[in-house]
Amino acid sequence: MQATRLLYLLHSGNLYGTERMALVTLDGLREHLQPLLFAPPGPVHQAAAELGIETRVFNGSLDLLKQLPAFLRSQQRIAVCATGVSHSLIFLLLNGLFRLDNVHLHLVHGGTDERLSYGRKKWLNYLPVQLVAVSAYVRERLLAHGVREQQIKVLENFLPDRQIATARQRAPFTEAGIRKVIVVSRVDPIKRIDVLLEALDIEPSLQSLEIRILGTGWDFDQLRERAGQNNPNVTFVGFSENVAEELAASDLLVHCCPVEPFGLAILEAMAAKVPVLLPDEGGSASLIPTLDLDSIELAGLHFKANNPQDLAKQLCTLQSAGADQLNRIADNAHRRLLECYSSHAGLNNYRVLFEKVIIQ
Repeated sequence: MQATRLLYLLHSGNLYGTERMALVTLDGLREHLQPLLFAPPGPVHQAAAELGIETRVFNGSLDLLKQLPAFLRSQQRIAVCATGVSHSLIFLLLNGLFRLDNVHLHLVHGGTDERLSYGRKKWLNYLPVQLVAVSAYVRERLLAHGVREQQIKVLENFLPDRQIATARQRAPFTEAGIRKVIVVSRVDPIKRIDVLLEALDIEPSLQSLEIRILGTGWDFDQLRERAGQNNPNVTFVGFSENVAEELAASDLLVHCCPVEPFGLAILEAMAAKVPVLLPDEGGSASLIPTLDLDSIELAGLHFKANNPQDLAKQLCTLQSAGADQLNRIADNAHRRLLECYSSHAGLNNYRVLFEKVIIQ
């Protein structure tokens, strides 16, 4: 009997979080579903080829509409993942003709534009498609924009087990306090890296920290110039291909965005056994539980979102934290990663959703 194909329709050919999760899902489910990726031109095709995943290039919705019929005509049943509303609508339109037995998931990773990221998803209301939100925060934004609650299921992102197992890790702390801080983020207004610079201005003792910011964006030149005048301990690195090495050489990952849908860089820090400091709002807030600093189960710290005073306070706390305490935080975070955000846990949720079309 013909193996069921897993058709993944990406709205972007880049290699950011959405595209990386597509590759992880396609690769991880290939034992049950034969993967095929449709995406616009971009580096995701080369990354897929390195995993042995078949890809096809399309240029816009009209081109996708032209290409899909030839593929669908040869199928008996199909599993579908899509990230663009128009692409889900195209499949639904075509399947009105082909009538394939299918499970259709629409992945919602969120983003900076509320209308594009969440508002247009309500067009899928009452259609035979399950919306998959990558965090409870994304679910909340979908509900706020009128998406039917019955069509939303939360399946959080995850890292491949092999990536966790082979991650370059920070050596255990042997001295008290953090000294090297890293930020891995686009440098855009919504990411609120300015809050970190304001925190440094509030508390003079934080000038002793070595802070490296990896990423580019609209605010890059402006914030780099500002740091050059007031914060000589801050280096705006720009794009880096050595994130894993940079993480392993750091004592703390700081994430500032209060509206982050998820945050794969945080999981990568957890894999590297680097403590994390996160805002208490957005999708990233739920990646670690909110606990007292003295809790033996503490897996990371939060600060009040958009609040440079509280961020400064938490950084000062970590500057004086004992080595045993920092190691315990890192170990707890790594354990939480394995239990909640590994592919062992994450892929099973997709298998359950696709069970209807998986050939036993």
